Amino acid sequence: MLRRLALLTAAPTLLLLISSPARAGVPAPPLPPGAPAGAVTPAELMSEVVTKTNQRRHANGCGQLAVDRELTVASIRQSIYMARTGLFSHVWRDGTTFVARSHAAGYAQPSGENIAWGYRTADEVVDAWMASPSHRENILNCGAHSIGTGVAYGVNGLPYYTQVFGWD
Repeated sequence: MLRRLALLTAAPTLLLLISSPARAGVPAPPLPPGAPAGAVTPAELMSEVVTKTNQRRHANGCGQLAVDRELTVASIRQSIYMARTGLFSHVWRDGTTFVARSHAAGYAQPSGENIAWGYRTADEVVDAWMASPSHRENILNCGAHSIGTGVAYGVNGLPYYTQVFGWD
């Protein structure tokens, strides 16, 4: 199975994580029709990604990241866009960036975005990000305070993941 990772960071880099879309008051996208048997809901994956990320941060001496509603909205929009279009990119076809998506969602100071697709579990995607020096750097940036995560399934049944980090 093909798996992809990408990173986009605004200088200086700072990360944010969300613990649950429900906690942030944002509905996660549903499983698509015909999702594989045993597929985990986007909300469950989003929560697990935050938990796993915060565990990695704790093990490396960083504080936990708080879930931010606006960053969650921006993350979910990015994941839905990638899942619907099949375009794996930080920049939409119309030129929209993670900074613009974050601002549109009401978040003033986004710092970076991690994206990935094709990983079946939160452990797999967080392990992949941690194996990538630039993604790992984002996750282990102890100056970060907040995060939003998004997960959406494509028609191919594969999940598309997004983490958007911010300074507040």
